[in-house]
Amino acid sequence: MRTKRLPMSRSQRGRLRKWCLIAFLAFAAAGITSCVVHPDISQLKKETPQTTAFMRYRQAAAEREGRTLAISYRWVPLSSISPHLVQAVVIAEDDKFWVHRGFDFEAMKTAIKKDITQKSYRYGGSTITQQLAKNLFLSPSRDPIRKLREFVLTWRLERALAKKRILELYLNVVEWGDGVFGAEAAARHYYGKPAAGLSPEEAAHLAVVLPSPRKYNPVGGTEFIEERARQVLEIMAKRGLVELETP
Repeated sequence: MRTKRLPMSRSQRGRLRKWCLIAFLAFAAAGITSCVVHPDISQLKKETPQTTAFMRYRQAAAEREGRTLAISYRWVPLSSISPHLVQAVVIAEDDKFWVHRGFDFEAMKTAIKKDITQKSYRYGGSTITQQLAKNLFLSPSRDPIRKLREFVLTWRLERALAKKRILELYLNVVEWGDGVFGAEAAARHYYGKPAAGLSPEEAAHLAVVLPSPRKYNPVGGTEFIEERARQVLEIMAKRGLVELETP
């Protein structure tokens, strides 16, 4: 004989919600607290990452899909990356990189307004340091706990590392396509040349795909990418970083 399950009373539902909230907050606090001391970010001053959380995440996702994802990744010093790419990435991704302390609150505010207006979660307003924290230690997940962990790790990266080192790390580990990580691998994959040899045009095209590197191809010739690359090149020219040929 089956026992009929009685519905929970209002007070029981209230207690359940309370304990669920407490469990969630405890879990979030534990995750955030762990980021205060782990990982050892000071090692990044000299050591080069052999792999990243993003790489492992993409490989695990591919395995679940029944395929093997080969990672293309080759570390090079910042001096071996075209200055055009360095400049283009900063302009396209985080134009206040050299002056902020890890967070661009004005950009975040604008991004939140766009998300609310468009009822989406597309505009992160993340700085290069935030993106480095996500690539090195976290995942593409957009859940609030992951975002809080990103904030803690970003704060720690800015305290421990010089700006040039943060940029060097970012340009070497950032995702630039399916299985393609870092400027050197991207330059060879898309243009058949080392990162040091990238032209201003090639650099601009690589820079503008970074928000969605698996959706857009720098050599795909889409109208959106061409327009964004043109805008970046014009900013570089106005700042005296490149000379554009007149038609």
